[in-house]
Parts: sequence; structure tokens; C-alpha cells
Amino acid sequence: MGAHAERGMSAPPEVVFSTATDPDRAAAWLPQPLRSDGASRPDVSTGPLRARWASASAPEWSAEIRVEPADAGGALVRLDLAGASGQADPGLADETLANLAREVADNLTAG
Repeated sequence: MGAHAERGMSAPPEVVFSTATDPDRAAAWLPQPLRSDGASRPDVSTGPLRARWASASAPEWSAEIRVEPADAGGALVRLDLAGASGQADPGLADETLANLAREVADNLTAG
């Protein structure tokens, strides 16, 4: 079962993407089953900005984001989240993107 969510962020797409794909920040925003056994290191495509996470220990779980330019220099992030039956609901997808937005804001503040 999968869930989809999208969210605008007031940071450049490259900043959003680099924050999302930073393995040191993955534990702060990815759902728990995708935080272990190297899943924090995604498969990355830079044109367009796309990344996919999967877990060897929980193969039914995966996450994919696409980051696109949005108005006023911001970014639009689209998330596809797949998980164990009934666990990857739209609420979890929205929460995952909210967690990523917090990490992006922290990254902007720190940098």
C-alpha cells in the first residue's frame, strides 16, 4: 500500500534535495523502517532531482521524492511512500514531509 503527499518549501530545490539526501539527516525525517541497514543512503538522480530509499530488512518499505522548482525560488516536493500493509497511510506521508521541512529549515539556519 502506498501514500502520496506533496508540500511546498521556501528553500531552493537544491537545498531541499541536498538536505533530503544527506545520510546524517535521514533519521530525522524518514519513517522508522527506512532508517536502518544503509537505507539512509538513497539512489539519486540529479536530473530531475529524484531520490529513492529502500530497506533490505523491510523490503516492503520504500520512499521516493521528486524536488521541483516552485514560485519565488522555493521548491515543490512530491513523496511516494510504500510500506507494510496499512502502515504507509497519507497521514504518515504528510508527517514525513513535515519532518523534512523542519530539517530543511534547520539546515538553512545552520548554514
